[in-house]
Amino acid sequence: MRRLNVVRKCRYSVVYLIFDTEGNLGKVDYISDYEYDLFIRPDTYNPRYRVWFNFTVHNVREEQRVIFNIVNFSKTKSLYRDGMSPVVKSTSRPQWERIPSKNVFYYKCPNHQKSYVLSFAFAFDREEDTYQFSYCYPYSYSRLQHYLAEQDKRGLDFYKRELLCHSMQQRRVDVLTITSPHNMESTAATLRVVFITARVHPGESPASFVCQGLLDFLLSQHSTAETLRDNIIFKIVPMLNPDGVYLGNYRCSLMGFDLNRHWQEPSPWAHPTVYATKQLLVELDRNPKVDLDFYIDIHAHSTLTNGFMYGNVYEEEDRFEKQAIFPKLLAQYAEDFSWVGLQYCGLEGGHWGCYSV
Repeated sequence: MRRLNVVRKCRYSVVYLIFDTEGNLGKVDYISDYEYDLFIRPDTYNPRYRVWFNFTVHNVREEQRVIFNIVNFSKTKSLYRDGMSPVVKSTSRPQWERIPSKNVFYYKCPNHQKSYVLSFAFAFDREEDTYQFSYCYPYSYSRLQHYLAEQDKRGLDFYKRELLCHSMQQRRVDVLTITSPHNMESTAATLRVVFITARVHPGESPASFVCQGLLDFLLSQHSTAETLRDNIIFKIVPMLNPDGVYLGNYRCSLMGFDLNRHWQEPSPWAHPTVYATKQLLVELDRNPKVDLDFYIDIHAHSTLTNGFMYGNVYEEEDRFEKQAIFPKLLAQYAEDFSWVGLQYCGLEGGHWGCYSV
């Protein structure tokens, strides 16, 4: 974490806030004791994406009211327009809470080269506290590693954690196998496999919460979870882009690549996590004893609400109908799933190179 210098545009001030950033806040302009302009650092080696933010503030005054303007968003549309708001926590209140939506505004600003601006007002109440603000609920690489270490300690015979590969910055990329012990040693004619990945886009932190919820369930003693483990081998890669997550990027890897556009021909040095994941998928698909039922890649969306799925367009009618079964079941049994939001995307939609869309 580094301390960020504040560029002051006002001549006099008794005290001003001190900002610390985890890497994705580029500059702060002091407007007054009650207003600051904040500039997001673009994704590493890719100036196109400026969305995610996560920073801390201290040296506050009790009852000080401040307006923060994040002035260089790269997206024209945002759920901030539809009631979403940033989250905040502090030293004395360590649980994340949403800032009231009535204090949040997202608009096109003529004063900042017509960029889109997120403005939110906040009242500090404890001078000794450090306050942390974030785009939405964060889910860090270290949190995942801590969670997996806790699962390792449980000594479950139906859970196996292995190193799939290392990222460019030498962070672990884990692959988890969850299934009943007899499936791991089975000599049956066919083994049914479901493959799941998450967090290829680092700014989509809800994907990690969904993935952890799935893991919690599959590792539980619930009767349905036991039935699933008895009949299916689950292969799960919970974080495909750990470098991007660590760096505070929104969409890209360390090298500035959108990894979800490089499944077609991934490079072992430029896209090592996608390359290793695809190699494992190809290996499973070529194994005559494995029935790779389907692959789910968990994402989050910055402009759409509810749970929904993007499917693929196939020329084979039976293959197309088969992939429609799962979203139909979700729509029937999960009230948060939106059947209306289901989309089938072909290459004309700009998804060339995606493994899942």
